[in-house]
Amino acid sequence: MRCAMFDGQADAANEFLLFLNREFPHDPEVLYVSVHTYSDLANRAAADLATTAPQSAQGHELHAESLETNGKWEEAAKEYRLVLEQNPRAPGIHFRLGRLLLSKSNPSPADADEAKKEMQAELGIDPSNAGAEYVLGELAKQNQQWVEAIQHFSRAAKLDASFGDAYVGWGGSLVSLKKFSEAIPPLQTAVKLQSGNPAAHYLLAIAYSRTGRKEDGDREFAIQQKLTQKGAAGEPSESQQNPN
Repeated sequence: MRCAMFDGQADAANEFLLFLNREFPHDPEVLYVSVHTYSDLANRAAADLATTAPQSAQGHELHAESLETNGKWEEAAKEYRLVLEQNPRAPGIHFRLGRLLLSKSNPSPADADEAKKEMQAELGIDPSNAGAEYVLGELAKQNQQWVEAIQHFSRAAKLDASFGDAYVGWGGSLVSLKKFSEAIPPLQTAVKLQSGNPAAHYLLAIAYSRTGRKEDGDREFAIQQKLTQKGAAGEPSESQQNPN
């Protein structure tokens, strides 16, 4: 495989890697070589794209991703807009533009409004984008538009059943509207997905307490306090200790 890579035979290298991973799926050396080989192949493909088609939509998108990784928000945004000039319905691009606007150190109300438009445009192209629904929920929550926030958070959770933050936002917005019984199911899911999130336990504790489930509420408050104390002491939370 190393000879194939040295000779620039990517197809042969891929075949050898597939063979090695099939025959020795947990061998440390095979896994180590796989990481470096796939990384090298990715870098070569990126270099080929930058050399042969730098002005293509894909070329601009790849460049934008690199700029975004390095925190160059404005430059990345320009590249993403060039992608949209060539392909106005390219999936994911409006979402990334909106995310860039909100990545500023102090996004202005105008930035938030523009980000909202970008997320809505993204959903017009890809209605299954749970991230865009979640961001719209966060923007609504910041403006205390609880009904709208609930709609977006619940859609995000339904689109991605493993999206813990969406369940927290959904349940928290219901708590803000004093709909405590309705808040319990999404918050129960939230604490299952994010057992080390003190905010999820705190919100669930409130929902339990306000619906007469004092014992359950006390238990969640105790978990929340324990997690908060761990965080203050710099200890890893349960989710950090066991990310799976």
